[in-house]
Amino acid sequence: MIRRVTSPALFPPPRYSHASVVEAGTKLAFLAGSVPLDAEGKLVGPGDPVRQAERALLNLEEQLRAVGSDLAHVVATDVYVVSGHTADLSAVWDVVEASGLSAGPHSSTLIGVACLGYGGQLVEITATAVVPEEVSG
Repeated sequence: MIRRVTSPALFPPPRYSHASVVEAGTKLAFLAGSVPLDAEGKLVGPGDPVRQAERALLNLEEQLRAVGSDLAHVVATDVYVVSGHTADLSAVWDVVEASGLSAGPHSSTLIGVACLGYGGQLVEITATAVVPEEVSG
């Protein structure tokens, strides 16, 4: 259903693929950015990009569950981090790598940005996922 491609002519990526190919006719879910807010809308982990990344991934799992998918079926993500420091981006990427997203591995872009939509927000993750067909048993 999903073919993960890493080009041998390019630098080998650490735990992500260069491309993900999905056959036409497959159901896809394009998810809004997953943010580090709890169910009451309170920011989780103020000032801590690692805690915010962990919460954003938990919220992403809920988004995926709501459409009948999961982390293993994510084909692409964009990971936004409010920072100009590679150490901050790397710390967030370590959280992404430790999640079920690396099981794919999915195609991803890690981006340092100036700000995000909520006050104090340091991390946001957008995703595209395959929604697998239901298997009748």
